[in-house]
Amino acid sequence: MSRFTGKSVIVTGAAQGIGAAYAAALAAEGAKVVVADLNAEVGTATAEKIVASGGTAVFARVDVSDPESAVALAEFTVAEFGGIDHLVNNAAIYGEMKLDLLLTVPWDYYKKFMSVNMDGALNVTRAVWPHMRKKGGSIVNQSSTAAWLYSGFYGLAKVGVNGLTQQLATELGGNNIRVNAIAPGPIDTDATKNVTPGSIVEDMVKRLPLKRMGTPDDLIGACLFLLSDDAGWVTGQIFNIDGGQIFRS
Repeated sequence: MSRFTGKSVIVTGAAQGIGAAYAAALAAEGAKVVVADLNAEVGTATAEKIVASGGTAVFARVDVSDPESAVALAEFTVAEFGGIDHLVNNAAIYGEMKLDLLLTVPWDYYKKFMSVNMDGALNVTRAVWPHMRKKGGSIVNQSSTAAWLYSGFYGLAKVGVNGLTQQLATELGGNNIRVNAIAPGPIDTDATKNVTPGSIVEDMVKRLPLKRMGTPDDLIGACLFLLSDDAGWVTGQIFNIDGGQIFRS
């Protein structure tokens, strides 16, 4: 399949984990991918790996919490690939995040966290949409089932991502730009292992109808579908990919 031949795609937080899986899968279907991340060393290696596999990819350093950095990312993509067709807002503070309550988390840390995990998606979208509106496009935001569970400020950020998805879908629909989100359940990544004790992960898995951890590969199909023309009349939706963790009626 080559649904993305000739299309340019930005994937933020793409140096490793889920973002890297998205970037590789998009390149395998013909996309020209910008691997956007703060980590230049790992991000460059990820882009080089995609190229070595026959795909097209370049690395761009970005701080999604900084509007100027987001604008520079958009300008770099246009200069490199001639335009912007798709965006995956995947960047987040997760694997090394502090565990604390909303009532006690240091305010400076809370503001930094939200500036990346919620505002980052808005910053990058604001930077890219003027380039996308010329011919339309699609955006996928990375949410989480944490939006419907107690997860402190992490869950609150994902509630914000869901709302952002719906509001931006309304604002951008007139420009033929679709905006959707993926809400993964527990995913087997190094980041999850770093932040979630093994006993808690085991308990979550026991409660799932499909009793295993998810993997980044489990998310790829939904991401590519939502970005592609196959989802041409889908916008403002949050898709749970979670082994049945959350039921929404």
